[in-house]
Amino acid sequence: MAVVNNLEDAHEQIDTAISTALKESKPVYISIGCNLPAIPHPTFSREPVPFFLNPRVSNQMGLEAAVEATLQVLSKAVKPVLVGGPKIRVAKAKDAFVQLADVSGYPVAVMPSAKGLVPEHHPHFIGTYWGAVSTAFCAEIVESADAYIFAGPIFNDYSSVGYSLLLKKEKAIIVQPERVVVANGPAFGCVLMKDFFQALSKRIAKNTTAFENYKRIFVPEGQPLECAPKEPLRVNVLFKHIQKMLSGSTAVIAETGDSWFNCQKLKLPEGCGYEFQMQYGSIGWSVGATLGYAQAAQDKRVIACIGDGSFQVTAQDVSTMIRCGQNTIIFLINNGGYTIEVEIHDGPYNVIKNWNYTGLVDAIHNGEGKCWTAKVTCEEELKDAIETATGPKQDCLCFIEVIVHKDDTSKELLEWGSRVSAANSRPPNPQ
Repeated sequence: MAVVNNLEDAHEQIDTAISTALKESKPVYISIGCNLPAIPHPTFSREPVPFFLNPRVSNQMGLEAAVEATLQVLSKAVKPVLVGGPKIRVAKAKDAFVQLADVSGYPVAVMPSAKGLVPEHHPHFIGTYWGAVSTAFCAEIVESADAYIFAGPIFNDYSSVGYSLLLKKEKAIIVQPERVVVANGPAFGCVLMKDFFQALSKRIAKNTTAFENYKRIFVPEGQPLECAPKEPLRVNVLFKHIQKMLSGSTAVIAETGDSWFNCQKLKLPEGCGYEFQMQYGSIGWSVGATLGYAQAAQDKRVIACIGDGSFQVTAQDVSTMIRCGQNTIIFLINNGGYTIEVEIHDGPYNVIKNWNYTGLVDAIHNGEGKCWTAKVTCEEELKDAIETATGPKQDCLCFIEVIVHKDDTSKELLEWGSRVSAANSRPPNPQ
């Protein structure tokens, strides 16, 4: 954070903040006194001085030692696997990770918070590894492996399903953006993830055993039961239709809550964007994230899946979406409360006041800009709404309120919620 209170060091503080953002791939905050911006100063009157950041490089001896130690573990492994984590993004190592996946022949899984960072069209992709709520057959392959490479993981109570992952440290090679830890053995600092994967790719032996095992046990998932005419809409039917909407020119924003689990099951076509926020479980995050993503990625149409409770926290951002002329499709899933909180810790505070959500958005629209709303209660109405949103109203912000039963949740949320609840409500451990 840079706080600019005078002009003498303003340029240094601003340069430091910007360079920190670039180096760390993290946000910075610059605060400038409101009485300063209009004051001329010699520092800012000349042409900008060219700014240069020294590129980060790996310690070459450390890199070679990390690769050697890793190969010693992998050479003894019969069925190793590869798991992508969220820090692949900040490490700028996606291409190197895919290169390693290509060369190694290992099955490729992804942690839930890294969905969208690993291409799901990869021939060895086996789904999301999320402990007990993993994609079918994925956890069985990962947890039965005798070696696993985790690329940039974050293990917390949410990603580990209440610390219930069946992993063993002595089997794990943990690769962070600038550090490699091999099993219970040595740790190697100053080793960039990208460099490590590229170097490992040149020497790793191909091993498709684990992926062959996956293919033997894999059974394609079923489809939701067909809806009767005018039958109340079910969430799994909603996401069946959202799946059909996805392409390389779309992006999915998944709100904290049951959308975590339902969106996790979507199969992303090549080029389809995906964002969700697991580290803090911030309810309401997705409305602002949808606004920002759509403003930056104007070559994609954003599809946001947002619960009613979450939407109530940050609903006003829809105003800026309309003002900016965005054509996002928002599915507002109205089930009358904070469903994910019910599964973790229930109470009367999880029931919320119902809004006329389409009426609210119409009021925000106020006839200025392009906006279209619909309220759907059955599959027939949903199909009509999607056809309109992707056809005549494709240049509009489309807000589709979906009415579902308050207890209509994914099985994954029920399992995850019970495990996280058990972990987070355990008695404190006195030290």
